[in-house]
Amino acid sequence: MAAILALLLPFFGLILIGYVAAKASGQGAEALGWMNTFIVYAALPALFFKLVSRTPIEDLTRIDFIVTQLAAVYCVFALVFAIAFFVRKAGTAASTIQAFGGAYGNIGYMGPGLALLVLGDTVAVPVALIVCFENATHFVVAPTMMALAGGDRRPPIALISDVLRKVALHPFILSTAAGFLVAALGIQPPLAAMRLVDYLAQAAAPCALFAMGVTLALRPLTRIPAEIGVIALAKLVVLPTVVYLALTAVGGIEPSWIQAAVLLAALPTATNVFVISQHYGVWQERASATVLITTVLSIATLPAVLYLISSGFLGGEGMP
Repeated sequence: MAAILALLLPFFGLILIGYVAAKASGQGAEALGWMNTFIVYAALPALFFKLVSRTPIEDLTRIDFIVTQLAAVYCVFALVFAIAFFVRKAGTAASTIQAFGGAYGNIGYMGPGLALLVLGDTVAVPVALIVCFENATHFVVAPTMMALAGGDRRPPIALISDVLRKVALHPFILSTAAGFLVAALGIQPPLAAMRLVDYLAQAAAPCALFAMGVTLALRPLTRIPAEIGVIALAKLVVLPTVVYLALTAVGGIEPSWIQAAVLLAALPTATNVFVISQHYGVWQERASATVLITTVLSIATLPAVLYLISSGFLGGEGMP
């Protein structure tokens, strides 16, 4: 357990440092703008390109893994949506945000750094595939659900065009696609270029986690949603369980890939859920609270997941 805590301390420590720095400096949210730009447009894309470009192309076309992982995520999405819509009588828009709260983990900011540190470079491929395809799917589902809810009144053609443009031009998607191309063609990028990519990739996790702490500090907990029990349970317990059961049921998927998928599924709610809620003006304060509360609760749940991985309970030989 001490080894597990030693792995988690740098991650939650960076979030805490960002939180304290934001509180101490007294600066507003605008001060974080350029750091977020660096993370989204430079550091994380460099990390995804690095992971994918150095992987054999046959490992990048695991449709069984991609489809099963996404199906598991959206089973939990549908479950939380149904509870919100039919039990709590929330509208389609609010139910959608709650469903994202229970199914959309912090896979971009926290996922790659934690998974690679815990499980090693052997899980670089499943991590890159999850981050790329799951984010792309969420980018499509969010505006589609909001259009069905009546929160997006643009003509269908304009809506579809905007969604496709945002997916195709998102830095995560572009960098992963470039990595696929390099891997498929067997291209060896210039050494100077790869050194730049390495420098940027190394900055991805520290900057992202620091920025996450700042973001949490700038969104004080003013309202605890009544739905948080269902959402937190779905996100931190049900989702990793469903992902594990789905991937093991399919068969033929490497244990380390399953472990990586479970670890990413166990991460707290993504800050993008708040961004989506803010963009559409739906459930904003409670979405912010959901991100904060699940992040705090994950301090207790993530060590449990890491213990199951390290003990070999989830298959394989445990952590390296």
